Amino acid sequence: MPVHAAPRRLAPSLLALAAGLLLAGFAHAAEPTDAQRAAFKQAYATAQQGGDAWRAQAQNLADYPLYPYLEAAALTHDLRQLDRAPVDAYLKRYPDLIPASDLRRDYLLELARRKDWTTFQSLYQPGLGDALTCDALQARLAQTQPASAQSGPSTQGAALDFQRDLATLWNKPNLPNACDPVIAAAHDQGLLTAQRLWDRIDRAADASQAGTVAALAAWLPGDDAQAGQRIAMALRDPGGAAAKAGTWPDTPRSRQAAMLALERLARRQSSVADSHWEQLRGHFKFTQEQQRRILSALALFHATDFNDDALQRLASLPPQAQTDATREWRVRVALEQQNWQAALSAIDALTPEQKQDGEWRWFRARALTALGRDGEARKLLAPLSEEPTFFGFMAADKLDVPYSICPLTLPPDPPREQALLAHAGLQRAFELYAVGLPRQARREWGKALDGADMATLKLAVDLAYRRGWYDRAVFTFNKGEALRYYEQRFPLASQDGLVPQAEEAGIDPSWAYAILRAESAWAADARSGANARGLMQLLPDTAAMVARRNGLNWAGADSLYDPVTNIVLGTRYLAQMAERFNGAPWLASAAYNAGPARLDQWLAARGTLPPDLFVASMPFKETREYVARVMSFAVIYDWRLNGNATPLASRLTAIGQAYALPDRNTPRRPVSCPAPAAAVAPAEAATVPAPPAGDATNSPSQ
Repeated sequence: MPVHAAPRRLAPSLLALAAGLLLAGFAHAAEPTDAQRAAFKQAYATAQQGGDAWRAQAQNLADYPLYPYLEAAALTHDLRQLDRAPVDAYLKRYPDLIPASDLRRDYLLELARRKDWTTFQSLYQPGLGDALTCDALQARLAQTQPASAQSGPSTQGAALDFQRDLATLWNKPNLPNACDPVIAAAHDQGLLTAQRLWDRIDRAADASQAGTVAALAAWLPGDDAQAGQRIAMALRDPGGAAAKAGTWPDTPRSRQAAMLALERLARRQSSVADSHWEQLRGHFKFTQEQQRRILSALALFHATDFNDDALQRLASLPPQAQTDATREWRVRVALEQQNWQAALSAIDALTPEQKQDGEWRWFRARALTALGRDGEARKLLAPLSEEPTFFGFMAADKLDVPYSICPLTLPPDPPREQALLAHAGLQRAFELYAVGLPRQARREWGKALDGADMATLKLAVDLAYRRGWYDRAVFTFNKGEALRYYEQRFPLASQDGLVPQAEEAGIDPSWAYAILRAESAWAADARSGANARGLMQLLPDTAAMVARRNGLNWAGADSLYDPVTNIVLGTRYLAQMAERFNGAPWLASAAYNAGPARLDQWLAARGTLPPDLFVASMPFKETREYVARVMSFAVIYDWRLNGNATPLASRLTAIGQAYALPDRNTPRRPVSCPAPAAAVAPAEAATVPAPPAGDATNSPSQ
């Protein structure tokens, strides 16, 4: 295994935390027993059905850290039948606990459903979300105004004040349904002036909220209402809007709608958008900013379609129409054409910040090499090779030097650990994870460590890591020097059986680990918007198909949250993708992310390119970054498993060439830590795992 750097001392502030916890009277309780956890699980399942039957099962759990979760679960189930008394009693007993906050929120929503505004107002607290904010305003609107000499008889409904009551909500492009009555009341009270309506329409248009635009436009006067509906149409049906725009008057709002339609149509059908632009540019007096946006979108999406004139269009864009995306795509199109001089010119046109990206440093060196300027290329590759990233590893392969990975260790510190474990919130977090409630565990973790310094977080993460709660390191160690805690950030979870399952499936375990790490960041309960689930983010239909194909048991979608089941099916699906693409892990990774059908389209169009150029030419930024992330993670996991690593270059087989799994005779690249300045870990999104396999919601990068 690699030699680790010397451990660093924890910050003195951790000592202060420990002392504070002990002085506050916290005592580290004994570790709960398996029997207690089993009893809690049984009681919790019963409590979720409502009533008091759970109490008999929890007789010996009064001192168990999660006991308050039981009553909260039962009360939550019974909310529609509850009066206020049991809710008040629970809130009084556990005023600072997360279940109490949740119970208050849920009961307030129930009171709003009942329209019991008096009780609602007595329990309401600000900061519980937009829906309850609007419910609180409904409660005020429902109040009876007392009679006075000025107002005469009592009237129903309180007056709203726009700045006090609505200004914050008004800045949001989309609001929950609970806000509809409040917005309607504001309209009826004359608060929604045309200017305010247009302000929110503009925000909603920027956020592509066509429904919000259409609803607000209905309240605009006269021709403005029609103009607002044109904007909504541009968002919903840009092709239809672009086709009709020639009949619209040349007004500022019609120009806005036409611009939005052309921008959005360019993303879908760049050539069709071109035709409409030629017709509409003479009809509308577009502003310079509108022209900039249209020209930029047209050039960009001609590039993502790799149309013949894409490079010329990007290069000839006026400076004011250039964006980071158009500058980068100028490079990508030149690379796809293997026009090395044009690629150098395009890289020269990048901003200084863009030029520092490892991708463009690699491709500058690549272009220089192709043009016979090897000495200049090697000067660029040398510092890049000291970075543990996709492009850094490729640079190391090119120079035939060791990979640069500089790990730090987190040594145990029992006295401080005991002090930290005395924190009741962390006790609940660890117990919630132990009994299979990771979502609730993460919430307790976040509350317990809110505002904690890095020294405290490091110790807490290591405690979680040693309990098998691996995602805490991934989400906490996400920048700077903390990225060098490789053991915690790239765990080898032998209990889930990934290595033997990968070997049985006929794939490289380091690659399987990398896919898992990129997909879920080790959150076993991860679920995407496309309904992909678990560690390897499998769609239920895909998992069922894999199970049938391999003669494996299939227990339904929720079984994908079981790590062992997920890994068994996930490794088989990876093997299936690898088999489809000649075993090449980099292509199978792209298929896992973007879908095999879409990858087939890209291969049909550009399948003669070398691997690095093919990756650079993938239209989806998400997939480009996913492949780079997975392949760099595979190198790191190979090092974690073996102490050195199969060269990345051997994993990036040419398209159409068969990939051979590494074995004991495969040459491996050593790993070293040449200097502290080189100790940088791969950049990655800290809080958002990569999208699931086969997600069809990708769109070309901008």
